[in-house]
Amino acid sequence: MTSNSSFEHAGFYGSHGTEFSAEQLSNSARDHLWMHFTRLSTYETSPVPTIVRGEGAYIYDIHGRRYLDGLSGLFTVQVGHGRRELAEAAAKQASELAYFPLWSYAHPQAIQLAERLADAAPGDLNRVFFTTGGGEAVETAWKLAKQFFKLTGKPEKYKVISRYVAYHGTPQGALSITGIPDAKTMFEPLVPGAHKVANTNIYRAPVFGDDPVAFGRWAADQIEQAIIMEGPASVAAVFLEPVQNSGGCFPPPPGYFQRVREICDKYDVLLVSDETICAFGRLGPTFACEKFDYIPDMIICAKGMTSGYSPIGACVISDRLAEPYLKGTASFPHGYTFGGHPVSAAVAMANLDLFEKEGLNQRVLDNEGAFRATLEKLNDLPIVGDVRGDGYFYGIELVKDKATKETFDDDESERLLRGFLSKALFDAGLYCRADDRGDPVVQLAPPLICGQAEFDEIEQILRAVLTEGASRI
Repeated sequence: MTSNSSFEHAGFYGSHGTEFSAEQLSNSARDHLWMHFTRLSTYETSPVPTIVRGEGAYIYDIHGRRYLDGLSGLFTVQVGHGRRELAEAAAKQASELAYFPLWSYAHPQAIQLAERLADAAPGDLNRVFFTTGGGEAVETAWKLAKQFFKLTGKPEKYKVISRYVAYHGTPQGALSITGIPDAKTMFEPLVPGAHKVANTNIYRAPVFGDDPVAFGRWAADQIEQAIIMEGPASVAAVFLEPVQNSGGCFPPPPGYFQRVREICDKYDVLLVSDETICAFGRLGPTFACEKFDYIPDMIICAKGMTSGYSPIGACVISDRLAEPYLKGTASFPHGYTFGGHPVSAAVAMANLDLFEKEGLNQRVLDNEGAFRATLEKLNDLPIVGDVRGDGYFYGIELVKDKATKETFDDDESERLLRGFLSKALFDAGLYCRADDRGDPVVQLAPPLICGQAEFDEIEQILRAVLTEGASRI
Protein backbone atom coordinates (compact mmCIF):
# COMPACT_ATOMS: atom_id res chain seq x y z
CA MET A 1 0.00 0.00 0.00
CA THR A 2 1.40 3.40 -0.97
CA SER A 3 0.40 6.98 -0.28
CA ASN A 4 0.15 9.89 -2.66
CA SER A 5 0.73 13.12 -0.75
CA SER A 6 -1.19 15.19 -3.30
CA PHE A 7 -4.35 13.51 -2.04
CA GLU A 8 -3.60 13.65 1.66
CA HIS A 9 -5.10 17.07 2.32
CA ALA A 10 -7.34 17.45 -0.72
CA GLY A 11 -10.67 19.19 -0.21
CA PHE A 12 -13.97 17.79 -1.43
CA TYR A 13 -16.91 20.04 -2.16
CA GLY A 14 -20.61 19.64 -1.49
CA SER A 15 -23.57 20.83 -3.56
CA HIS A 16 -23.34 24.36 -2.13
CA GLY A 17 -19.59 24.72 -2.59
CA THR A 18 -18.80 23.81 1.02
CA GLU A 19 -15.45 22.11 1.49
CA PHE A 20 -15.49 18.80 3.40
CA SER A 21 -12.62 17.12 5.21
CA ALA A 22 -12.13 13.35 5.07
CA GLU A 23 -13.64 13.05 8.55
CA GLN A 24 -16.67 15.12 7.60
CA LEU A 25 -17.26 13.03 4.48
CA SER A 26 -17.02 9.81 6.49
CA ASN A 27 -19.50 11.14 9.04
CA SER A 28 -21.85 12.22 6.28
CA ALA A 29 -21.64 8.76 4.68
CA ARG A 30 -22.41 7.15 8.02
CA ASP A 31 -25.41 9.42 8.63
CA HIS A 32 -26.95 9.60 5.15
CA LEU A 33 -25.58 7.03 2.68
CA TRP A 34 -27.22 3.60 2.80
CA MET A 35 -24.52 1.33 1.38
CA HIS A 36 -25.52 -1.85 -0.42
CA PHE A 37 -25.16 -5.29 1.19
CA THR A 38 -23.59 -3.57 4.20
CA ARG A 39 -23.95 -3.87 7.94
CA LEU A 40 -24.43 -0.21 8.74
CA SER A 41 -23.38 -0.84 12.34
CA THR A 42 -19.87 -1.57 11.04
CA TYR A 43 -19.24 2.16 10.74
CA GLU A 44 -20.73 3.25 14.04
CA THR A 45 -17.25 3.72 15.48
CA SER A 46 -14.98 3.42 12.44
CA PRO A 47 -14.67 5.57 9.32
CA VAL A 48 -16.36 4.62 6.06
CA PRO A 49 -13.74 3.68 3.45
CA THR A 50 -14.06 6.28 0.73
CA ILE A 51 -12.55 5.82 -2.74
CA VAL A 52 -11.90 9.00 -4.69
CA ARG A 53 -9.85 8.05 -7.74
CA GLY A 54 -8.81 5.18 -9.96
CA GLU A 55 -5.94 4.75 -12.38
CA GLY A 56 -5.23 1.57 -14.31
CA ALA A 57 -5.48 -1.40 -11.97
CA TYR A 58 -5.37 0.75 -8.82
CA ILE A 59 -7.79 2.77 -6.72
CA TYR A 60 -7.01 5.53 -4.19
CA ASP A 61 -8.84 6.42 -1.02
CA ILE A 62 -9.51 9.83 0.47
CA HIS A 63 -6.22 9.71 2.36
CA GLY A 64 -4.19 9.03 -0.78
CA ARG A 65 -3.56 5.35 -0.04
CA ARG A 66 -3.30 3.11 -3.08
CA TYR A 67 -4.92 -0.34 -3.44
CA LEU A 68 -4.78 -2.93 -6.18
CA ASP A 69 -8.33 -3.39 -7.44
CA GLY A 70 -8.45 -7.16 -7.30
CA LEU A 71 -12.20 -7.28 -7.99
CA SER A 72 -12.50 -4.77 -10.86
CA GLY A 73 -14.84 -2.73 -8.67
CA LEU A 74 -17.51 -5.45 -8.75
CA PHE A 75 -16.33 -7.74 -11.57
CA THR A 76 -16.83 -4.77 -13.87
CA VAL A 77 -13.88 -2.45 -14.68
CA GLN A 78 -12.41 -4.58 -17.48
CA VAL A 79 -10.28 -1.90 -19.15
CA GLY A 80 -9.05 -0.36 -15.90
CA HIS A 81 -9.74 2.93 -14.18
CA GLY A 82 -9.20 6.44 -15.51
CA ARG A 83 -9.71 5.77 -19.22
CA ARG A 84 -10.27 9.20 -20.73
CA GLU A 85 -11.57 7.69 -23.96
CA LEU A 86 -14.67 6.50 -22.14
CA ALA A 87 -15.20 9.76 -20.26
CA GLU A 88 -14.90 11.66 -23.51
CA ALA A 89 -17.37 9.35 -25.25
CA ALA A 90 -19.87 10.01 -22.46
CA ALA A 91 -19.40 13.78 -22.63
CA LYS A 92 -19.72 13.84 -26.42
CA GLN A 93 -22.94 11.86 -26.39
CA ALA A 94 -24.43 13.85 -23.51
CA SER A 95 -23.87 17.05 -25.47
CA GLU A 96 -25.66 15.63 -28.53
CA LEU A 97 -28.49 13.53 -27.05
CA ALA A 98 -28.31 13.00 -23.32
CA TYR A 99 -31.49 10.99 -23.02
CA PHE A 100 -34.27 9.42 -25.02
CA PRO A 101 -36.24 6.25 -24.23
CA LEU A 102 -36.53 3.14 -26.38
CA TRP A 103 -40.30 3.03 -25.91
CA SER A 104 -41.36 2.77 -29.61
CA TYR A 105 -38.45 4.98 -30.65
CA ALA A 106 -34.76 4.36 -31.31
CA HIS A 107 -31.54 6.32 -31.19
CA PRO A 108 -28.28 5.65 -33.07
CA GLN A 109 -26.17 4.49 -30.14
CA ALA A 110 -28.64 1.81 -29.05
CA ILE A 111 -29.04 0.63 -32.66
CA GLN A 112 -25.29 0.35 -33.22
CA LEU A 113 -24.65 -1.34 -29.88
CA ALA A 114 -27.45 -3.86 -30.44
CA GLU A 115 -25.98 -4.77 -33.82
CA ARG A 116 -22.51 -5.11 -32.31
CA LEU A 117 -23.72 -7.42 -29.55
CA ALA A 118 -25.72 -9.50 -32.03
CA ASP A 119 -22.64 -9.86 -34.22
CA ALA A 120 -20.62 -11.08 -31.24
CA ALA A 121 -23.26 -13.50 -29.96
CA PRO A 122 -23.33 -17.12 -31.17
CA GLY A 123 -26.04 -18.83 -33.19
CA ASP A 124 -29.19 -16.86 -33.95
CA LEU A 125 -29.07 -14.55 -30.90
CA ASN A 126 -29.76 -11.41 -32.88
CA ARG A 127 -32.21 -9.35 -30.79
CA VAL A 128 -31.13 -7.14 -27.89
CA PHE A 129 -33.38 -5.85 -25.12
CA PHE A 130 -31.55 -3.21 -23.07
CA THR A 131 -31.82 -2.73 -19.31
CA THR A 132 -29.71 -0.83 -16.78
CA GLY A 133 -28.11 -3.87 -15.14
CA GLY A 134 -27.89 -7.64 -14.85
CA GLY A 135 -30.71 -8.15 -12.35
CA GLU A 136 -33.13 -6.33 -14.63
CA ALA A 137 -31.93 -8.42 -17.56
CA VAL A 138 -32.61 -11.63 -15.59
CA GLU A 139 -36.09 -10.29 -14.82
CA THR A 140 -36.54 -9.56 -18.52
CA ALA A 141 -35.52 -13.08 -19.55
CA TRP A 142 -37.95 -14.79 -17.18
CA LYS A 143 -40.85 -12.56 -18.24
CA LEU A 144 -40.04 -13.07 -21.90
CA ALA A 145 -39.86 -16.86 -21.44
CA LYS A 146 -43.27 -16.94 -19.78
CA GLN A 147 -44.90 -14.79 -22.44
CA PHE A 148 -43.20 -16.65 -25.30
CA PHE A 149 -44.75 -19.93 -24.22
CA LYS A 150 -48.16 -18.28 -23.79
CA LEU A 151 -47.92 -16.94 -27.33
CA THR A 152 -46.92 -20.33 -28.71
CA GLY A 153 -49.67 -22.39 -27.11
CA LYS A 154 -47.95 -23.62 -23.94
CA PRO A 155 -49.27 -21.28 -21.24
CA GLU A 156 -48.49 -23.67 -18.36
CA LYS A 157 -44.73 -23.29 -18.89
CA TYR A 158 -43.62 -20.69 -16.34
CA LYS A 159 -41.23 -22.36 -13.88
CA VAL A 160 -37.48 -21.87 -13.85
CA ILE A 161 -34.56 -23.94 -12.60
CA SER A 162 -31.29 -22.55 -11.28
CA ARG A 163 -28.52 -23.76 -8.96
CA TYR A 164 -27.88 -23.79 -5.24
CA VAL A 165 -25.92 -20.77 -3.95
CA ALA A 166 -26.15 -19.05 -7.36
CA TYR A 167 -26.75 -15.29 -7.42
CA HIS A 168 -28.93 -13.83 -10.19
CA GLY A 169 -29.91 -10.42 -8.80
CA THR A 170 -32.18 -8.65 -6.32
CA PRO A 171 -35.46 -7.79 -8.16
CA GLN A 172 -38.26 -10.02 -6.93
CA GLY A 173 -38.16 -12.38 -9.91
CA ALA A 174 -34.37 -12.49 -10.12
CA LEU A 175 -34.18 -13.00 -6.36
CA SER A 176 -36.50 -15.98 -6.68
CA ILE A 177 -34.04 -17.47 -9.17
CA THR A 178 -31.15 -16.72 -6.81
CA GLY A 179 -30.14 -19.74 -4.74
CA ILE A 180 -28.84 -18.06 -1.58
CA PRO A 181 -31.30 -18.57 1.31
CA ASP A 182 -29.99 -15.70 3.45
CA ALA A 183 -30.51 -13.26 0.56
CA LYS A 184 -34.15 -14.28 0.18
CA THR A 185 -35.80 -15.05 3.51
CA MET A 186 -36.36 -11.41 4.52
CA PHE A 187 -38.31 -10.73 1.33
CA GLU A 188 -40.52 -13.80 1.07
CA PRO A 189 -42.95 -14.65 -0.33
CA LEU A 190 -41.20 -14.25 -3.66
CA VAL A 191 -42.31 -15.04 -7.22
CA PRO A 192 -43.47 -18.67 -7.33
CA GLY A 193 -42.04 -21.28 -9.66
CA ALA A 194 -38.27 -21.09 -9.08
CA HIS A 195 -36.56 -24.40 -8.23
CA LYS A 196 -32.94 -25.25 -7.38
CA VAL A 197 -30.55 -28.05 -8.33
CA ALA A 198 -26.94 -28.95 -7.53
CA ASN A 199 -24.16 -26.61 -8.63
CA THR A 200 -20.80 -27.65 -10.10
CA ASN A 201 -18.58 -27.36 -7.01
CA ILE A 202 -16.54 -30.51 -7.58
CA TYR A 203 -14.40 -29.74 -4.53
CA ARG A 204 -17.43 -30.66 -2.42
CA ALA A 205 -19.05 -33.08 -4.86
CA PRO A 206 -21.41 -35.55 -3.15
CA VAL A 207 -20.53 -38.13 -5.84
CA PHE A 208 -17.84 -38.55 -8.53
CA GLY A 209 -15.48 -36.08 -6.85
CA ASP A 210 -12.50 -37.74 -8.53
CA ASP A 211 -14.05 -37.88 -12.02
CA PRO A 212 -14.90 -34.47 -13.55
CA VAL A 213 -16.66 -35.94 -16.59
CA ALA A 214 -18.89 -38.21 -14.50
CA PHE A 215 -19.55 -35.42 -12.03
CA GLY A 216 -20.53 -33.04 -14.86
CA ARG A 217 -22.96 -35.60 -16.25
CA TRP A 218 -24.43 -36.16 -12.77
CA ALA A 219 -24.82 -32.40 -12.11
CA ALA A 220 -26.48 -31.82 -15.49
CA ASP A 221 -28.80 -34.78 -14.97
CA GLN A 222 -30.07 -33.13 -11.79
CA ILE A 223 -31.63 -30.53 -14.08
CA GLU A 224 -33.43 -33.24 -16.02
CA GLN A 225 -34.67 -34.80 -12.80
CA ALA A 226 -36.02 -31.41 -11.65
CA ILE A 227 -37.81 -30.91 -14.97
CA ILE A 228 -39.39 -34.36 -14.70
CA MET A 229 -40.32 -33.78 -11.05
CA GLU A 230 -42.01 -30.44 -11.80
CA GLY A 231 -43.51 -31.66 -15.06
CA PRO A 232 -41.97 -30.72 -18.43
CA ALA A 233 -45.19 -28.96 -19.42
CA SER A 234 -44.64 -26.46 -16.58
CA VAL A 235 -40.92 -25.61 -16.92
CA ALA A 236 -39.98 -22.63 -19.08
CA ALA A 237 -36.26 -21.99 -18.55
CA VAL A 238 -32.98 -22.95 -16.92
CA PHE A 239 -30.76 -20.08 -15.70
CA LEU A 240 -27.03 -20.86 -15.40
CA GLU A 241 -23.83 -18.83 -15.16
CA PRO A 242 -20.92 -20.15 -17.26
CA VAL A 243 -18.80 -19.96 -14.09
CA GLN A 244 -20.97 -19.65 -10.99
CA ASN A 245 -20.03 -16.63 -8.91
CA SER A 246 -21.48 -17.18 -5.44
CA GLY A 247 -19.81 -19.95 -3.50
CA GLY A 248 -16.51 -19.03 -5.07
CA CYS A 249 -16.21 -19.46 -8.84
CA PHE A 250 -17.44 -22.93 -9.83
CA PRO A 251 -16.37 -23.71 -13.42
CA PRO A 252 -18.38 -26.23 -15.46
CA PRO A 253 -17.02 -29.79 -15.65
CA PRO A 254 -16.26 -31.16 -19.14
CA GLY A 255 -19.43 -31.91 -21.08
CA TYR A 256 -21.73 -30.23 -18.56
CA PHE A 257 -23.22 -27.57 -20.80
CA GLN A 258 -23.51 -29.92 -23.77
CA ARG A 259 -25.63 -32.24 -21.63
CA VAL A 260 -27.71 -29.32 -20.31
CA ARG A 261 -28.37 -28.18 -23.88
CA GLU A 262 -29.54 -31.70 -24.77
CA ILE A 263 -31.88 -31.75 -21.78
CA CYS A 264 -33.36 -28.33 -22.57
CA ASP A 265 -33.96 -29.30 -26.19
CA LYS A 266 -35.56 -32.60 -25.16
CA TYR A 267 -38.16 -30.92 -22.94
CA ASP A 268 -38.58 -27.63 -24.87
CA VAL A 269 -37.01 -25.61 -22.05
CA LEU A 270 -35.08 -22.39 -22.72
CA LEU A 271 -31.43 -22.16 -21.69
CA VAL A 272 -30.47 -18.74 -20.31
CA SER A 273 -26.76 -18.01 -19.93
CA ASP A 274 -26.38 -15.43 -17.15
CA GLU A 275 -23.12 -13.75 -18.13
CA THR A 276 -23.51 -10.62 -16.02
CA ILE A 277 -19.99 -11.29 -14.73
CA CYS A 278 -18.55 -13.72 -17.27
CA ALA A 279 -19.10 -11.78 -20.50
CA PHE A 280 -16.84 -9.15 -22.07
CA GLY A 281 -13.50 -10.82 -21.59
CA ARG A 282 -13.73 -11.92 -17.97
CA LEU A 283 -13.12 -15.49 -19.16
CA GLY A 284 -11.57 -14.47 -22.49
CA PRO A 285 -14.27 -14.38 -25.21
CA THR A 286 -16.85 -11.62 -25.53
CA PHE A 287 -19.51 -14.13 -24.52
CA ALA A 288 -18.41 -16.90 -22.19
CA CYS A 289 -20.79 -19.51 -23.59
CA GLU A 290 -18.45 -19.72 -26.57
CA LYS A 291 -15.58 -20.80 -24.32
CA PHE A 292 -17.61 -23.76 -23.11
CA ASP A 293 -19.10 -24.50 -26.54
CA TYR A 294 -22.82 -24.10 -26.03
CA ILE A 295 -25.43 -21.86 -27.63
CA PRO A 296 -28.12 -20.62 -25.22
CA ASP A 297 -31.52 -19.19 -26.11
CA MET A 298 -30.79 -15.97 -24.23
CA ILE A 299 -27.66 -14.31 -22.85
CA ILE A 300 -27.75 -11.94 -19.88
CA CYS A 301 -24.95 -9.36 -19.82
CA ALA A 302 -24.10 -6.09 -18.08
CA LYS A 303 -21.08 -5.00 -15.97
CA GLY A 304 -18.14 -5.26 -18.38
CA MET A 305 -20.13 -3.91 -21.34
CA THR A 306 -19.10 -0.39 -20.30
CA SER A 307 -16.35 -1.41 -17.85
CA GLY A 308 -18.60 0.25 -15.27
CA TYR A 309 -18.17 3.75 -16.68
CA SER A 310 -21.94 4.02 -17.16
CA PRO A 311 -24.74 1.61 -16.18
CA ILE A 312 -26.22 -0.72 -18.79
CA GLY A 313 -27.42 -4.31 -19.13
CA ALA A 314 -28.96 -6.42 -21.85
CA CYS A 315 -30.80 -9.61 -22.66
CA VAL A 316 -29.63 -10.98 -26.02
CA ILE A 317 -32.42 -13.09 -27.51
CA SER A 318 -32.64 -15.70 -30.25
CA ASP A 319 -34.60 -15.11 -33.43
CA ARG A 320 -36.86 -18.04 -32.50
CA LEU A 321 -38.00 -16.27 -29.35
CA ALA A 322 -38.54 -12.99 -31.18
CA GLU A 323 -40.58 -14.52 -34.01
CA PRO A 324 -44.02 -14.46 -32.30
CA TYR A 325 -43.62 -10.73 -31.68
CA LEU A 326 -42.91 -9.83 -35.31
CA LYS A 327 -46.50 -10.02 -36.56
CA GLY A 328 -50.01 -9.12 -35.51
CA THR A 329 -50.71 -7.26 -32.29
CA ALA A 330 -48.26 -9.06 -29.99
CA SER A 331 -45.86 -6.90 -27.95
CA PHE A 332 -43.63 -7.39 -24.92
CA PRO A 333 -45.20 -5.09 -22.25
CA HIS A 334 -41.98 -4.55 -20.35
CA GLY A 335 -39.31 -1.86 -20.23
CA TYR A 336 -37.12 0.51 -18.24
CA THR A 337 -36.82 4.28 -18.30
CA PHE A 338 -33.04 4.17 -18.64
CA GLY A 339 -32.68 0.94 -20.63
CA GLY A 340 -30.27 1.50 -23.54
CA HIS A 341 -29.51 5.02 -22.31
CA PRO A 342 -27.74 7.01 -25.07
CA VAL A 343 -24.74 7.92 -22.91
CA SER A 344 -24.34 4.37 -21.62
CA ALA A 345 -24.63 2.93 -25.11
CA ALA A 346 -22.00 5.36 -26.40
CA VAL A 347 -19.67 4.40 -23.56
CA ALA A 348 -20.24 0.72 -24.32
CA MET A 349 -19.28 1.27 -27.95
CA ALA A 350 -16.10 3.11 -26.93
CA ASN A 351 -15.32 0.41 -24.36
CA LEU A 352 -15.64 -2.34 -26.98
CA ASP A 353 -13.41 -0.28 -29.26
CA LEU A 354 -10.74 -0.44 -26.55
CA PHE A 355 -11.16 -4.21 -26.34
CA GLU A 356 -10.41 -4.47 -30.05
CA LYS A 357 -7.61 -1.90 -30.09
CA GLU A 358 -5.79 -3.45 -27.12
CA GLY A 359 -6.61 -7.10 -27.78
CA LEU A 360 -8.01 -7.59 -24.28
CA ASN A 361 -9.94 -10.78 -25.04
CA GLN A 362 -6.81 -12.50 -26.31
CA ARG A 363 -4.78 -11.00 -23.47
CA VAL A 364 -6.94 -12.87 -20.95
CA LEU A 365 -6.58 -16.12 -22.91
CA ASP A 366 -2.82 -15.62 -23.11
CA ASN A 367 -2.42 -14.83 -19.40
CA GLU A 368 -5.08 -16.96 -17.67
CA GLY A 369 -2.63 -19.83 -17.16
CA ALA A 370 -0.16 -17.53 -15.44
CA PHE A 371 -2.89 -16.12 -13.19
CA ARG A 372 -3.97 -19.61 -12.18
CA ALA A 373 -0.39 -20.76 -11.57
CA THR A 374 0.36 -17.73 -9.43
CA LEU A 375 -2.73 -18.24 -7.26
CA GLU A 376 -2.04 -21.97 -6.98
CA LYS A 377 1.19 -21.15 -5.16
CA LEU A 378 -1.11 -20.49 -2.19
CA ASN A 379 -1.97 -24.18 -2.04
CA ASP A 380 0.94 -24.67 0.36
CA LEU A 381 -0.96 -22.72 3.04
CA PRO A 382 -2.92 -24.94 5.45
CA ILE A 383 -5.93 -22.61 5.30
CA VAL A 384 -6.27 -22.86 1.49
CA GLY A 385 -8.49 -25.78 0.47
CA ASP A 386 -9.16 -25.07 -3.20
CA VAL A 387 -8.17 -22.60 -5.91
CA ARG A 388 -10.70 -22.60 -8.75
CA GLY A 389 -12.04 -20.49 -11.56
CA ASP A 390 -11.34 -19.54 -15.14
CA GLY A 391 -9.90 -16.61 -17.07
CA TYR A 392 -9.50 -13.63 -14.75
CA PHE A 393 -12.16 -14.91 -12.32
CA TYR A 394 -11.06 -16.99 -9.34
CA GLY A 395 -12.14 -18.11 -5.91
CA ILE A 396 -9.95 -19.42 -3.09
CA GLU A 397 -11.88 -21.59 -0.64
CA LEU A 398 -10.65 -21.44 2.94
CA VAL A 399 -10.81 -24.51 5.19
CA LYS A 400 -10.26 -25.38 8.82
CA ASP A 401 -8.67 -28.74 8.00
CA LYS A 402 -7.02 -29.23 4.62
CA ALA A 403 -6.93 -33.03 4.84
CA THR A 404 -10.64 -33.49 5.62
CA LYS A 405 -11.92 -30.32 3.86
CA GLU A 406 -13.62 -29.38 7.13
CA THR A 407 -15.03 -25.88 6.84
CA PHE A 408 -15.36 -23.22 9.51
CA ASP A 409 -18.47 -23.04 11.65
CA ASP A 410 -20.58 -19.88 11.55
CA ASP A 411 -18.81 -18.23 14.46
CA GLU A 412 -15.35 -19.01 13.09
CA SER A 413 -16.34 -17.80 9.64
CA GLU A 414 -17.67 -14.57 11.12
CA ARG A 415 -14.43 -13.95 13.00
CA LEU A 416 -12.22 -14.91 10.06
CA LEU A 417 -13.98 -13.10 7.22
CA ARG A 418 -15.64 -10.06 8.78
CA GLY A 419 -13.59 -9.86 11.91
CA PHE A 420 -10.23 -10.04 10.18
CA LEU A 421 -9.78 -10.82 6.47
CA SER A 422 -11.89 -8.12 4.81
CA LYS A 423 -10.19 -5.27 6.64
CA ALA A 424 -6.74 -6.86 6.74
CA LEU A 425 -6.64 -7.42 2.97
CA PHE A 426 -7.76 -3.85 2.33
CA ASP A 427 -5.26 -2.45 4.83
CA ALA A 428 -2.54 -4.47 3.10
CA GLY A 429 -3.39 -2.82 -0.21
CA LEU A 430 -5.70 -5.32 -1.91
CA TYR A 431 -9.36 -4.69 -2.63
CA CYS A 432 -11.12 -8.03 -3.17
CA ARG A 433 -14.01 -9.99 -1.64
CA ALA A 434 -14.01 -12.25 1.39
CA ASP A 435 -17.37 -13.98 1.27
CA ASP A 436 -19.30 -16.80 2.92
CA ARG A 437 -22.31 -17.27 0.66
CA GLY A 438 -21.65 -20.98 0.75
CA ASP A 439 -18.27 -21.92 2.21
CA PRO A 440 -15.75 -19.16 3.07
CA VAL A 441 -13.89 -17.88 0.01
CA VAL A 442 -11.75 -15.02 -1.22
CA GLN A 443 -12.76 -13.91 -4.71
CA LEU A 444 -10.54 -12.25 -7.28
CA ALA A 445 -11.38 -10.65 -10.64
CA PRO A 446 -8.70 -8.07 -11.54
CA PRO A 447 -8.98 -5.69 -14.51
CA LEU A 448 -8.15 -7.35 -17.81
CA ILE A 449 -5.16 -5.05 -18.28
CA CYS A 450 -3.34 -6.83 -15.44
CA GLY A 451 -0.35 -9.08 -15.98
CA GLN A 452 2.28 -10.98 -14.02
CA ALA A 453 3.35 -8.01 -11.88
CA GLU A 454 -0.20 -7.57 -10.56
CA PHE A 455 -0.67 -11.34 -10.18
CA ASP A 456 2.44 -11.48 -8.02
CA GLU A 457 1.28 -8.56 -5.91
CA ILE A 458 -2.07 -10.27 -5.33
CA GLU A 459 -0.39 -13.53 -4.32
CA GLN A 460 2.06 -11.86 -1.95
CA ILE A 461 -0.63 -9.88 -0.14
CA LEU A 462 -2.89 -12.90 0.12
CA ARG A 463 -0.06 -15.07 1.43
CA ALA A 464 0.79 -12.67 4.22
CA VAL A 465 -2.79 -11.98 5.28
CA LEU A 466 -4.03 -15.58 5.02
CA THR A 467 -1.07 -16.79 7.03
CA GLU A 468 -1.93 -14.36 9.80
CA GLY A 469 -5.62 -15.21 9.53
CA ALA A 470 -4.94 -18.91 9.97
CA SER A 471 -3.09 -18.21 13.19
CA ARG A 472 -6.13 -16.41 14.63
CA ILE A 473 -8.57 -19.33 14.37
